[in-house]
Amino acid sequence: MINATKQMKKILILNGPNLNLLGKREPGVYGNQSFEDYLETLKGTFPDLELHYYQSNHEGALIDKIHEVGFSFDGIVINAGGYTHTSIALADALSSVTTPAVEVHISNIHARESFRHHSYLTARCKGMICGLGLKGYELAIRYFQ
Repeated sequence: MINATKQMKKILILNGPNLNLLGKREPGVYGNQSFEDYLETLKGTFPDLELHYYQSNHEGALIDKIHEVGFSFDGIVINAGGYTHTSIALADALSSVTTPAVEVHISNIHARESFRHHSYLTARCKGMICGLGLKGYELAIRYFQ
């Protein structure tokens, strides 16, 4: 007999520093919606996926989370915030695991200050989405469907 039970794909949404302030922080750049509210929208959009969410302002905690899920989850959607432009350690963590990642940025990092134009993560990810607001998370999740 064939087992008709299909395992739900597990996707981690990993947000870095200051993204806990979405909805309050620079609404002209990042919008008025908190990520927790948007997460409920994502869960409704993707009922056949097991979405996990983790946010930290601490680089080591983000690395620990990548290590924790990096061999068992089906995908990581990562917005490392300011660590995108500074953290070789986060890039190394993504390189060290087998779970593929897609990088997301709410704003268009290439239209902002020059220090934001470089990402240490992009080469370690399957792709990068930037400048489409929170919609970028949905598009990244669709990649893993």
